[in-house]
Amino acid sequence: MSEQLEFLVPDWPAPPSVHAVMTTRRGGFSTGPYASFNLASHVGDDARAVEANRRRLHDALSLPSDPQWLTQVHGRRVATLSGPSSGSADAAVAFEPGPVAAVLTADCLPVFLASRAGDRVGIAHAGWRGLVLGVVEATVAALATDPADLIAWLGPAIGPTAFEVGGEVRRMFVAMQPESDADFRPGRGQKYLADLPGLARRRLAACGVPAVYGGDLCTATDPTRFYSYRRDGQTGRMAALIWLA
Repeated sequence: MSEQLEFLVPDWPAPPSVHAVMTTRRGGFSTGPYASFNLASHVGDDARAVEANRRRLHDALSLPSDPQWLTQVHGRRVATLSGPSSGSADAAVAFEPGPVAAVLTADCLPVFLASRAGDRVGIAHAGWRGLVLGVVEATVAALATDPADLIAWLGPAIGPTAFEVGGEVRRMFVAMQPESDADFRPGRGQKYLADLPGLARRRLAACGVPAVYGGDLCTATDPTRFYSYRRDGQTGRMAALIWLA
C-alpha cells in the first residue's frame, strides 16, 4: 500500500446526524487495473484484496455496521434498509441509525440525499439509464417526506467534456424534459456530449428538491483519484456511503 487512504466528504449543509462519504481509488490493497481501493467484488479483482479494502473502509470510518452492498442493475428499485440483505436495487434509503446505505460507481453519478431534519437519508446510483427510468424520482419518493425539505449532493461522475452518447439518449431525455436539450452539445460525428450532473439536477428540480450541491468532479479526466469504466474498461469501483448517527 503506497498511498494514503483518501475520502471525499460532501460540502453540503447536512445536519450533524447525517454522515456521508465518497471513497476514491487511493489507499487500498488492490493491484493492476484495480489499484488500489477497489470495493467491488464483481469486477474480477482478487477477493482477498476486496475484503481487505472493505475492512479498511469499515475501520477508517468507524461505521456503525457493514455497508449494505446492492446488486446494481441500472434500474430504479429502491431498497429500504432495515434487514441484513437488500438484494437487487440501484438506490437505498434509511430512517434510523445503524444501516449504512451504499452504491458503487465508476462513472455513474452517486446522488446523496438527506432531510434537513436529519431523520432520513438516501443514496442513488444514477447513470443515464437510471435517470431515464426514474431512479432519482423513486428515491425521493421512498424518503416519504416533502421534497422541499431534502438536500442533495452529486458525487464524482463522468463529466460533460467526456461523456459521449448517441442521439437516441438525447432524444429520451428531451422527450421527458424538453429543457434537457441544454445538457447536450454536439460531439464527434452523430454523437453528443452529455452533462450527467446537469441532467440529474433537472430531475431533482422536477421532483421539488431545491437545494443541490456538488456535481463538479469528473471521474474520466482524473485517473489518479477516480476509477472510470468509460476510460479504462477493466477497473475498480468507488463507494458512496450515507448513514444516520
